[in-house]
Amino acid sequence: MFEQVVLAGGGHRCWWQAGFWDVVAPRIALRPRVIAGVSAGAGIACLLYANDTREAIRFCYRAMVGNRSNAYWGNLLRPGERVFPQYAIYRIALKTLLGGPHFAQLQRSAPEIRVVYARIPSLLGLRSAALLALAADQIDKGGSKALHPRFARQFGFTTEIERVQDCHSDDDLVALILASSCTPPFTPLVYRRGRPVLDGGLVDSIPVQAVDPAPVPTLVLTTRCYPGYAPIFGLDGRTYVQPSRTIPVSSWDYTAPDRIESTFVLGREDGEDFLRSIGHGALERVQREGEAAWAAREGAE
Repeated sequence: MFEQVVLAGGGHRCWWQAGFWDVVAPRIALRPRVIAGVSAGAGIACLLYANDTREAIRFCYRAMVGNRSNAYWGNLLRPGERVFPQYAIYRIALKTLLGGPHFAQLQRSAPEIRVVYARIPSLLGLRSAALLALAADQIDKGGSKALHPRFARQFGFTTEIERVQDCHSDDDLVALILASSCTPPFTPLVYRRGRPVLDGGLVDSIPVQAVDPAPVPTLVLTTRCYPGYAPIFGLDGRTYVQPSRTIPVSSWDYTAPDRIESTFVLGREDGEDFLRSIGHGALERVQREGEAAWAAREGAE
């Protein structure tokens, strides 16, 4: 049914995608040829083939049970201590859930997984680029609510793509996902192939540019609710699905594993709604509308 899947970024909001996949994939025999992901969406793409999502949620409970805060401001006065605990927990989670035999299973069973990260403009320094990217992200998401923002690209930010299948070890895979998730100050600055990178979602949190263009059947899973769009909608020949309501956990909240569980459950509920919509012919209608819009745009160009 779908040859390609795109998983948006969004930190812990991406557990919604895991819940959706848990319900939908076995029922429609979802076996994509390509998956593109950015930031935590890339991590979820790997997790789906490397490990059990419920075990991953149980790990989150164990990892976060002792974390009382998302910012330890007292550590500003303690050399070597980090203010934000998210990076260390995230890195350990990736290594535990995707490493060792899980990495071997991922490489055996997964389709091609494309991971997106951002490159900064050559004229900007690291810190100024990070601040500008964060500001652009907030303007796009908080102001215009654009589905595919353009603000960061207008300032010279670009994206690059690497394949999970080209990672030679689980350490290389973890480094790739951390590069795709680099969001100072929650994470330290990250280098990839000798050059600094940032979270690819700061350029576009829904990395449709990383998959083949329409008319290849493509399913896109967002992690935000976009006003003006239905729960299932077609755009440029792709089929988009968005959460039915605001996801209960925030991207960088590492103190509330119960909200991660609630986010996963919401994904499952929305997956059931998606399956019911398919049964009523909604998917075919959405795909026809999306393909017509894509064809009209191609004709205009």
